[in-house]
Amino acid sequence: MSTTFAPSTVPEGNVPPARLPVRERLHGLINRADGFLGVLGLGWLTPLARLAAGDSPRHQVKELWRQLGVPLAAIVVFLLAWSALAPKVETSLGTIPGPVEVWHQAGALWQAHKDERAEEAAFYERQRERNAALKAAYPGTRITIHDYTGKSTYIDQIWTSLQTVFMGFLLATVIAVPLGIASGLSRTVNAAINPIVQIFKPVSPLAWLPIVTMVVSALYVSEDPMFSKSFVNSAITVTLCSLWPTLINTALGVASIDKDLLNVGRVLQLSWTRKVFKLVLPSSLPLIFTGLRLSLGVGWMVLIAAEMLAQNPGLGKFVWDEFQNGSSESLARIMVAVFTIGIIGFLLDRVMLALQSAVTFSGTR
Repeated sequence: MSTTFAPSTVPEGNVPPARLPVRERLHGLINRADGFLGVLGLGWLTPLARLAAGDSPRHQVKELWRQLGVPLAAIVVFLLAWSALAPKVETSLGTIPGPVEVWHQAGALWQAHKDERAEEAAFYERQRERNAALKAAYPGTRITIHDYTGKSTYIDQIWTSLQTVFMGFLLATVIAVPLGIASGLSRTVNAAINPIVQIFKPVSPLAWLPIVTMVVSALYVSEDPMFSKSFVNSAITVTLCSLWPTLINTALGVASIDKDLLNVGRVLQLSWTRKVFKLVLPSSLPLIFTGLRLSLGVGWMVLIAAEMLAQNPGLGKFVWDEFQNGSSESLARIMVAVFTIGIIGFLLDRVMLALQSAVTFSGTR
């Protein structure tokens, strides 16, 4: 007796990716990339890719206009209004610079940075050649390496500000997250911390800085310090002003955890540490990251004022020096700093949002 076997079939909903038509695989790839591109602020690439794949051209062109065309049109309108209105405002340093003048000063600052780096490279090259000749003539001579002592460039000041804000943000995170967890898990701890948060949260960095400066001057005493006092003053001021959003959001995230989840931890007799790392932190990460994003934004905003007063050689000091300089180019350079601060602040927020999307299930843009 012969038996006939029906050809093997795969349910329509479970077709292996390799057997899907190329167009469907391309659409799946675009859909998977959409969330990642949105986090990076590149969501306009999605309708562009779908348009190239032939997916509803009319709808994709409309979406591309909404995500890319409208923002670009708004920027153009802003630049035109700026160009038209700036020459009409007279200041003690002359008229407000327009976009062209600001762009030229940005290029001049970049060129100054490249010239300074070239001078630094030439200095070390001359020193190397001189030391090599000295060692050849006098083999037993002790060679001394001198550091380059040129002035800090605009790019160097940006790097200093980034180091300062990350130091302050790291200190704030180390303090705020454990306190927030303790406050969210215990009503007693929350009752103890809440008044302190409400009192110190609104305090300006201009009020904190004199106190921080006196305390650091008294305690941070060293003949060869790892960090300059101006850097420490700025970083601690950033910490004191930026830890509150993380603390509040961490406490809220922990307090909002489903009580049944904590009861499961009690039934399993988990230790306090395991309960925190296995149950509390994973459940509250979205709100914790919201607090971290807010703290980093506050820290970056506070940093400029702190650097102005502490004379930490970052962007804040650059703005203050240009204001004190009073040259015809100062206003344009200050506006370069304003745009730099804004763009870096946006990029820092995007980095934190990308990190949040990578480690949590919250994909809020």
